Amino acid sequence: MFEVIFLGTSASAPSVHRGLSANVVLYKEHRFLIDCGEGTQRQILQSGMGFKRLNKVLLTHGHLDHILGLGGLASTFSRWEAVDSMEIYGGEATLERVKDLLFRVVLRGSDRSAFKVKFVPIKAGLLLEDDSLQLSAFPVTHRGADSYGFIFEEKSRRPFLNEQAEALGVPIGPERRQLVSGNPIVLDDGRVIEPEEVLGPEIPGTKLVFVGDASRTDNLLPYVQDADALIIEATYIETEADMARRFGHLTAAQSARLARDANIKDLYLTHLSRRYRESDVLTEAQAIFPNTTVARDFDRVKISKDKARL
Repeated sequence: MFEVIFLGTSASAPSVHRGLSANVVLYKEHRFLIDCGEGTQRQILQSGMGFKRLNKVLLTHGHLDHILGLGGLASTFSRWEAVDSMEIYGGEATLERVKDLLFRVVLRGSDRSAFKVKFVPIKAGLLLEDDSLQLSAFPVTHRGADSYGFIFEEKSRRPFLNEQAEALGVPIGPERRQLVSGNPIVLDDGRVIEPEEVLGPEIPGTKLVFVGDASRTDNLLPYVQDADALIIEATYIETEADMARRFGHLTAAQSARLARDANIKDLYLTHLSRRYRESDVLTEAQAIFPNTTVARDFDRVKISKDKARL
């Protein structure tokens, strides 16, 4: 199960009720900050989540409304908070812009030995992996190159069948851990127990896809297919589709059609323009894909195979 905290849901400039792009994805011990618009550190504090372990930043692209908050966040981390390092993932051009922001302006002359910043260039494919999680990046078309989306996916698992193990005489302890890991064991009486004898059918893991700014959806379909939740922009509505194309953004209807065509379970729209009422965006999207939510700042959603609602 994943949890998402929407910290900033406005497009281009903040509004009274919406901050600039920033979101946090939580999974077990992991905390990922996706984009970091101006004012993000205040949004983090207002959300109540705090800064602890928030040291991995994933950048969808290098436009200022998605990165300017990194300066304040890095400055805070380097001076006051118990965070001694930060990993920033982004395309090469995005990272160059962030380096200029941090090292030529914010951290210039500071003691870099006390606060480490690691820049990790993104390529399409696997970024991080552990026993239960895979994090991948994929290319997104926006203005210019160097834009990416992210797939958070739990690895599939096979449940351990306790009753079957007891019937076979498998003791509680390391033997069961070996079987869960896919290794056969030998019992004291010489019998060999194979994992298939005590493991149930494979259960797919939860899939969460995050897309930042985008100008087309046809090339996103393979990556978002069958996701339990898709988070994506809806900067415009269809009456201004020409403007959306001109500035490299999506309408609410475009995002909804993508969700429908990709068999998405739940759609969350963000990056909203101040020119529209929230209800206009929601009505347009729900006419195409009913399971649509327009995210607001500080909304929290838990996403699993069974449930992906606010």
